Amino acid sequence: MHFVCESGMSHCVLGTDRENPGNPPPCEACIRQSRHLFADGNVHWFKYSLDADLAADLKELNVQDLSNFECSRIKAPLVTPGRAVPLGSFVLPSIRWALRRHTLNDDEETRQLLRSYILSSYNIAQNFSAFLDEYKPSSVIIFNGTMFPEATARWVVKARGIRVITHEVGFQRFSAFFTDEEATAYPIHIPENFELTEVQNRRLDNYLQDRFKGQFTMAGISFWPEIRQLGDTILEKITHFRQVIPVFTNVVYDTSQVHANTVFPHMFAWLNLVLEIIRANPDTLFVIRAHPDEMRPGTRKISRESVAGWIEQNQVTNLPNVIFIDSQDYISSYEVIKLSKFIMVYNSSIGMEAVLMGIPVLCGGKARYTQYPIVFFPQSIEEYREKAEEFISTSRIELPLEYLKNARQFLYFQLFRTSLSFGKYLEDGGRKGFVHLKPFSWEALLTENSPTLKVLVEGITGKDANHRIIPGYKIENTSSQFLVEDSLS
Repeated sequence: MHFVCESGMSHCVLGTDRENPGNPPPCEACIRQSRHLFADGNVHWFKYSLDADLAADLKELNVQDLSNFECSRIKAPLVTPGRAVPLGSFVLPSIRWALRRHTLNDDEETRQLLRSYILSSYNIAQNFSAFLDEYKPSSVIIFNGTMFPEATARWVVKARGIRVITHEVGFQRFSAFFTDEEATAYPIHIPENFELTEVQNRRLDNYLQDRFKGQFTMAGISFWPEIRQLGDTILEKITHFRQVIPVFTNVVYDTSQVHANTVFPHMFAWLNLVLEIIRANPDTLFVIRAHPDEMRPGTRKISRESVAGWIEQNQVTNLPNVIFIDSQDYISSYEVIKLSKFIMVYNSSIGMEAVLMGIPVLCGGKARYTQYPIVFFPQSIEEYREKAEEFISTSRIELPLEYLKNARQFLYFQLFRTSLSFGKYLEDGGRKGFVHLKPFSWEALLTENSPTLKVLVEGITGKDANHRIIPGYKIENTSSQFLVEDSLS
């Protein structure tokens, strides 16, 4: 049963015009696409209804109050009756993503968009509660659970004690990750006795060989149209310093930041500390690298609170021991890493890749790979400062062999074990990030003919989920993930 929007929000995330947030979303085109996609499905459409009392409660609140707003108006039966619904926390990642910034201005335009999102979130909570009452599902499957429509639905489902499964795009082409936990955090559980085989190690090495050349995509997007080697200017400058420490940043509004901000309140707070460390160590060259997605040309994802802006605001490039590589400067990050003593990252995946290259990593934010001992991850700001100074001053940093082993196992699981492949059914579409269905017979969707569909059906329904082995595949179902590996791929 599909729960589908029919102008069910006054403003939605994808329909927000960040240049003019007050503009209404393009509902007509969106509904037309939904009617096409779900033409033969069982659909429950929901519409928007303004709650005037709630709107009045929100009218005089500032951005901070709106971000922390909780609502006790939800009348649906919950596991804990009368439990306040944290609508403000639901919409905060969404407005940051829509406006392409972490720091929100306390102006009327931002407040109005927050109010619209909160009112829309409330409407979804009411409608989805009624939907659950009518259809009484055994489980609910939603997209990653971070944007406010899905975050709201997930909260309502969990509050009733119903199982909810979230999913995200996988790291391999045409793959997806499903979990009972938060998909954007990528919870991965590796058995204690797991060891990579020779075939698996070779498969991982082949992937890394392409990765280090920039030959990879994510959700159909290629981040590296080209990769350039270090120029003579940079190489000459390096010779004037005792050591090189690269600093790798992230996109500050990305959904991963919801999980990353545990030690530092946000990435720029981490960068401010890094800047203090840079100024205190003039004999060390710091190479600050902006994430390639920060200013991705030809898209609507250009950041409005960027590392480049932070660099300019703090006059960082005036420091003689800093090189800044902007997001559209496609110098190879891996060439920089090879020359480094250690690297600093916030929560970028390049942290795990650096460990695989034998380079120690000092991590500032919680990353998907910090689930296991892979990088050095201090648990307070002061501990981070102390560890950075220790690494800078010591002559040699020992990288525990355990970190390298864990990094290889984690990356292998992330790529080949925890993501389900839909490559049998999908091909690239005419637009970036879109896919088309390949021609295939209906029999290809039967569980006996598709390991992917078998894992999904068994994992979602809970039937026959007892670690069964399928020829050519190893399937492991746990309470929190579904794993499939094509040993012949």
